[in-house]
Amino acid sequence: MSVWLQTLKEGAKARIDDARTPVAERGAQLLKDAVWPTRKTEAWKYTSLHTLSDTDFAVGKTARANAQTIEGLDSSDLLFDGVRWHLPDQFEAGVKVATFSNLSPLEQSEIAADMMPVKPGRHLFGAINDLMVQDILVIDVEADAATTRPLRVVMNAIEGAVQHGRVWVRVAKGAKVEIIEQAEGEGQGLSTLISEYLVGDHAKLCHSRFQLVGGEHHAVGGCHIKLGEFARLRSTLVGFGSQMSRLDVDVEHAASHALAEMDAIYLLQGDELFDLHSTIEHAVPNGTTDENVRGIVTDSAKAVFNGRIHIHRDAQKTLAELNNRNLLLSDSARVSTKPELEIYADDVKCAHGATVAELDEEAIYYLQSRGISERDAKVMLNFGFINELVDKMPNEALGDWLRSKLKARFESMNKVDA
Repeated sequence: MSVWLQTLKEGAKARIDDARTPVAERGAQLLKDAVWPTRKTEAWKYTSLHTLSDTDFAVGKTARANAQTIEGLDSSDLLFDGVRWHLPDQFEAGVKVATFSNLSPLEQSEIAADMMPVKPGRHLFGAINDLMVQDILVIDVEADAATTRPLRVVMNAIEGAVQHGRVWVRVAKGAKVEIIEQAEGEGQGLSTLISEYLVGDHAKLCHSRFQLVGGEHHAVGGCHIKLGEFARLRSTLVGFGSQMSRLDVDVEHAASHALAEMDAIYLLQGDELFDLHSTIEHAVPNGTTDENVRGIVTDSAKAVFNGRIHIHRDAQKTLAELNNRNLLLSDSARVSTKPELEIYADDVKCAHGATVAELDEEAIYYLQSRGISERDAKVMLNFGFINELVDKMPNEALGDWLRSKLKARFESMNKVDA
């Protein structure tokens, strides 16, 4: 048993009395029988938590809330300082943003009832977030609202601190919205950022999650999305590694004819770790999922990918495809990949696959023969490997910003000895 987890359990009652929310009560209930994940725990088989076992980071520590400027992006920024959310004064028509603590008791109870249990029994940190979160950011997009200004949720790492962020989003019938989740920084500490989305019938959600926290930080996150009838999800996930970085993504096709298009990119170097677990639940007929995951790993870094598509018995006419492609830039880099299809319906079209390869030496030589340095050649090939996914992002300004971040990362990863 982790000393840190035991301390959380012992302080659960006081935390519930302080928070006085059904969410905290649910977290405490889930933690009652929770055990510290080990290598024998299937969901944590390739990701060790030993560096967190006896940590003593500060709780309630804050830092100045700020967001990096993204050229050409006109967004409404929702900033987390480690404890509280800082919100702009105005939003577009049809968009309501508030913190859970400022809602009426009736509104609080309605939202708490709609909150999805975050991987009960399997995601320890979801239960911890339930218990420990100080306040929840609530975003409500009204029916048929056609927003044009993205909402950007920003939570940066705080040195030596534990911080827990939570976002709950409801996109009502026929509405359209873009939401960007962004976490950056480094240094010792632990952060959990859990987001939940209810996407109504005929609604459209353009979603990005940038988990770019590095260094000695421990970052654990979750994106949990429920799709209504004819709902549309366009999602891009980007992860850099840290001492321990984990992201769980769950998409539930809860009504027919929903479409989920998901792309993910991870770039790792040094001794970083990034663990991406995705689960797609097709519970009803006529759903479509297209998931593409690409990773580049160098030095002694380690990537973990577990992607699962579950086709339920009644989910006839489902179209689903999952692909994971990886490049290794060094002999000591590692990738543990496990794409899964679990199918109980007989009228479906599904496919999955995974590859792990190295950069093509002939391609590098060809570029060098054209006067391009070895380092630049590797950067170009790496960029070409993932640029197809970046090009699919609907927001051009966000795509340009991401390309600059990825280019800087590639240049750092592709060191060439003199």
